[in-house]
Parts: sequence; structure tokens; C-alpha cells
Amino acid sequence: MENKVKDYTHIKGWGIDANPDNEPTYPIKKYTGDDHNRINWVRPPLQPQTVEVLHSNERPGLSAVYGTVQPPSGLSGRLRRFAFKYSESSYGHWFPLILADRINVFEGIADDLKRGHVPNLFAEKGWNAEWKYNRKGLLKKVAAYALAAAALSLYVSKKKHK
Repeated sequence: MENKVKDYTHIKGWGIDANPDNEPTYPIKKYTGDDHNRINWVRPPLQPQTVEVLHSNERPGLSAVYGTVQPPSGLSGRLRRFAFKYSESSYGHWFPLILADRINVFEGIADDLKRGHVPNLFAEKGWNAEWKYNRKGLLKKVAAYALAAAALSLYVSKKKHK
């Protein structure tokens, strides 16, 4: 096989950024000259890992920067660890993550109560603003929650009587 350089000049706009003197974004962009110096870029040092960080099994390592505010813990943390064993394209990854988020809400409420703080659920869930700006939607949501709670309690009480 021949090692020929391919000719892409027939493609409109090909190589438009090859000539630094012909900058197509000139009037808008504040040109510094560094934009055409990309090949000399040196990767900055990566963020040091100080807590457990879950990352995709499709990547060889951690991202350059990531959040370390709250490492996975409790039941939700175990679900998250389980989820990251699966590919991001599978339900085995996303369903446990969604479930872990819901469980983490209850873990947070329990943690607040354990510390003696009663959470203001109306404010934290944004219901005060929703009452002000979307009263009808909030009433529908509360009615749906009440109906679901009533159905669940009816189901549990019937099961106990059997």
C-alpha cells in the first residue's frame, strides 16, 4: 500500500482552521494566538483521589476532575457500587442508580432525624414555590401521593387480615 496523503480539499470548509491568519471567528472571538498552539498542550496533574469514587467500567481510569463531597455509603452506596459493575448502556446500570437516589433521600431524612434536626420537607422539595406558582399541579401531586399511600395501606391491612 502506498502512504499517500489523502486530499480532502473537495470538502467545503475542510482545513478552515489550518491557517492562523484566516481566523473565521475574528470579529467575535478575542484572538490570543494560543488557539493554534494546541499541539503543545501539556496535561495538568490529575485530582488526587482521597475518597471512594465510582466511575464507569468503560473508562480505564478516573476523570481529571470529579466530586468528592459525599462518597457512597449505606444501602444506596451498595446499590451504586453494584450499578457500576455494568455498562452504561444497560438497565443493570441505570435502574439501580435511580433506586439508590430514592433510597438516599430516606437515608438523608433518617440521618437528619438522628441528629435531632426535623427537615422542612415542604421547603426542601420546593412545595412552597410550587404552591405559589403551580397550585393546581401541586394539588394533583398531593392527591396522587395520598391515593398511592391509601392504596398501599389498604393492601397491607388486607394482607394482615388473611
